[in-house]
Amino acid sequence: MGEETVSNKMIVLKDYVKGFPKESDMSLKTSVIKLGVPDGCDNSVLVKNLYLSCDPYMRTRMRKMEGSYVESFVPGSPIMGYGVSKVVDSTHPNFKNGDLIWGMTGWEEYSLIKSTEGLYKIQHTDVPLSYYTGILGMPGITAYCGFYEVCSPKKGETVFISAASGAVGQLVGQFAKLFGCYVVGSAGTKDKVDLLKNKFCFDDAFNYKEEPDLNAALKRYFPDGIDIYFENVGGNMLDAVLLNMKMKGRIAVCGMISQYNLEEQEGVKNLFCLVTKRIRMEGFIVLDYYHHYPKYLEMVLPLMKQGKITYVEDIAEGLENAPNALIGLFSGRNVGKQVVVVARE
Repeated sequence: MGEETVSNKMIVLKDYVKGFPKESDMSLKTSVIKLGVPDGCDNSVLVKNLYLSCDPYMRTRMRKMEGSYVESFVPGSPIMGYGVSKVVDSTHPNFKNGDLIWGMTGWEEYSLIKSTEGLYKIQHTDVPLSYYTGILGMPGITAYCGFYEVCSPKKGETVFISAASGAVGQLVGQFAKLFGCYVVGSAGTKDKVDLLKNKFCFDDAFNYKEEPDLNAALKRYFPDGIDIYFENVGGNMLDAVLLNMKMKGRIAVCGMISQYNLEEQEGVKNLFCLVTKRIRMEGFIVLDYYHHYPKYLEMVLPLMKQGKITYVEDIAEGLENAPNALIGLFSGRNVGKQVVVVARE
């Protein structure tokens, strides 16, 4: 097995990106790889990639950054991201051939992973494997810890979620509803608004693109104000939310997708509301919360099996379609969690 050589298609970043990313910023290349961990690579695994995750934070890795929590992509090398993979060969005692895992991998057919920290063995295979790029992977634990740990919710509170039909937002809304909160979400199309209300059982939802005055829209949906805001967007939405927060409200800052493609980020004018309303606004990174993963699985797997949690994916078939799927995130083209199928088990 270790001597067999196969072709290995990969998606490579050509150079650092300014402005909105384009498909042409990435290219499909083919190399060859031996189906075995090379000599001298202790505690490493060689994997066959099955599903790849498209996530908004990946845009920040397309620019040259210093001092960030995550490294920039290397131009000329495969893009990296979360994925679901099958172990082909291993020199790590915790992983054996045939194991299914999720974690950080390359955008390629086969990847040699030398650092196995952050790889998780998949124990529950009675659910779709692709779910480990979403509800059972990084977005799931992000939603869980962002809502329960950062937002400190109380039953009966009012919750607003921007980018609410995305991989994280759809889960935050459902967790909040199950917890006993009043939940409203915003999204960018009529279909997504319908999805929030009809499939994810939000109390209400609106299309932010159809609202000439976001402040007025939020007052309409939250006449008494917002207790909790789960922030995925930034910019004008955050400015409007600050005006509508209740006294001692909480804002969990998960992402700011409206700012990722700007060379100079927009300012926020209403920050003094943090003082006058005693608002707690806290940014968080999921890497700090992975120790909660076992507890999260204990909660979410039964809810899934009882039909109390719904999850929607947007599937792109084939590694060659991964660049198009990724850039679609920034125009809101995806409906639900964007997943790329490299190979099916």
